[in-house]
Amino acid sequence: MNQLPLRILSIDVLRAITMFLMIFVNDVAGVSHIPEWLKHTEADVDGMGFSDLIFPAFLFIVGLSLPYAIQGRKNKGADLLSISGYIALRALALIVMGFFHVNLENYDKQSALLPYSVYTIFLTISFFLIWLDYPAGMSKLKKNAFIVLGIVLIVILALIYKGGSAENPEALKPHWWGILGIIGWAYLVSAFVYLFSKGNIFVLMLAFVAFAAINITTHTGIFNHRLWIIGDASSITLMLGGVLITSMYKKLIENKKYLDLWILITFYGLLSFAFGMFIRPYAGGISKIYATPAWIFVCMGITIIVFELLIYLVDVKQKKDWFKIIKPAGTSTLTCYLIPYLLYSIFSLVHFRFPHFLSSGIGGIIRSFFIALLVIGIVYFLEKKKLRLKV
Repeated sequence: MNQLPLRILSIDVLRAITMFLMIFVNDVAGVSHIPEWLKHTEADVDGMGFSDLIFPAFLFIVGLSLPYAIQGRKNKGADLLSISGYIALRALALIVMGFFHVNLENYDKQSALLPYSVYTIFLTISFFLIWLDYPAGMSKLKKNAFIVLGIVLIVILALIYKGGSAENPEALKPHWWGILGIIGWAYLVSAFVYLFSKGNIFVLMLAFVAFAAINITTHTGIFNHRLWIIGDASSITLMLGGVLITSMYKKLIENKKYLDLWILITFYGLLSFAFGMFIRPYAGGISKIYATPAWIFVCMGITIIVFELLIYLVDVKQKKDWFKIIKPAGTSTLTCYLIPYLLYSIFSLVHFRFPHFLSSGIGGIIRSFFIALLVIGIVYFLEKKKLRLKV
């Protein structure tokens, strides 16, 4: 049996693939006459399309990375208070960005002070100013000046925001937390669970079962209340699933139990998928919109099996160069997520429209594929210029 490294390089590859696909499915959602299996499935339909798999995979990947991030800080000598502050600030950044993105969906394009595209560009610039990974050689004064500028800009944008309509205006409010916000809340809970469990696999397993039970009892009607921060625990369950897989990986590799690792990952992947299909009739079917248990466990099972394949390709067979073209999506993931907001806003400002053959059917699908590559290319250029967000 080939030896495996303690650091899982395949996590970065899986993150890059997932981010690439997230950009692709977000763009292809605007293409007409595409196959049903490629779309998001309607809320009340018992089923899922390819697009419904991407977000849960991303939550799972955040969980895969989480133990390494926290352990890395411990290795640098950070104490409990310092790590707790790091977790809280990281979660807050994601929640704030998600909060503003959600309110973009309700932006009053008719009577707001700034056109939607201009507002979105300024908002994205403020995110970069606040959360840019500033060069180590930059003076603290200059760095803080940019951060303060970003904070001032985001406060101004919050004050001039106008949502709803002229007849029924609305201020900023959490309609829902958005993709980044959901990740932020789930990360806040999952990271503290990992921190206070000290990475103990048994404790992590108990926590995973507890949050999964919250989700299952919520959707079977046994428990009829959504808990503050936790909600129905769907996102936390997915993230803790990733935490568990990484924790078991590290433990087994440290003890050189390579065969046990392959058996265990395969077992958990198949078990998760089977459990999702088993509980499907009893807890609301498969629904991404309602975050049902079947959706969680089916998606988790698929992601675990894909991850296992990537471990073999990347960590065992050293084929990471196969994925070199999309590498920036795995190393500057947040930057990659935000660039489309700038790109589409610029398209709108210059009144750019794709020709019909690139907005429908196969042509539109090909377009979305190249849009995803274009975004990653832009991120690659920004990386070269040392411009990337770090949260």
